[in-house]
Amino acid sequence: MFRFWGLQEEEQHPPTRHLPPSYEAAGVIVALKDKSADELRKLLSDKDSYQRFLLSQNHDSSQSHLKDELCKENLQLVEENLQKEPRIMELRNQCRIIRTSELAAAKEKLSELKMQKDEMLKLNSPASLLQRIQESINKTEEESENLRQHLLDGEIDLGGFLQKYMKLRAAYHRKTLVHLSAKTSNI
Repeated sequence: MFRFWGLQEEEQHPPTRHLPPSYEAAGVIVALKDKSADELRKLLSDKDSYQRFLLSQNHDSSQSHLKDELCKENLQLVEENLQKEPRIMELRNQCRIIRTSELAAAKEKLSELKMQKDEMLKLNSPASLLQRIQESINKTEEESENLRQHLLDGEIDLGGFLQKYMKLRAAYHRKTLVHLSAKTSNI
């Protein structure tokens, strides 16, 4: 038995009794205080002597009991986690399937949108717009020439010819001015 701060300790603790760590440390210090320098060196260098010393201390049974409780709790947690593992794997697989299927659909939609964007950029590029204006000018020129030919062939009267020809030529000159303006601007 030893006396520490008014408490008397017996050689063996019942397994359910736990001392605060500060009491246990104080008890170890008291036990080490009575050891000679040679005995302390032996404890530091000889593993078996160290183990025997620890086992001889009163706190060892409470530490052992605490260790056993922690091991049991840890084992219980491991078992609970292992029981949850199939569900976790199932959920991971579901997430992977959803992620890959949604990703594939999103990639396909992105590809379509990129193609549409590229097509629109191509159609609305300055060069493309200039080309379409030129094609429209050429078409209007051709229509006015066809109308003139119809007049010469006598297929149309002069009144109908003048009205249609004036509209076509006005459209031709308007388109030509737009084309010339677009070519000379910094588009």
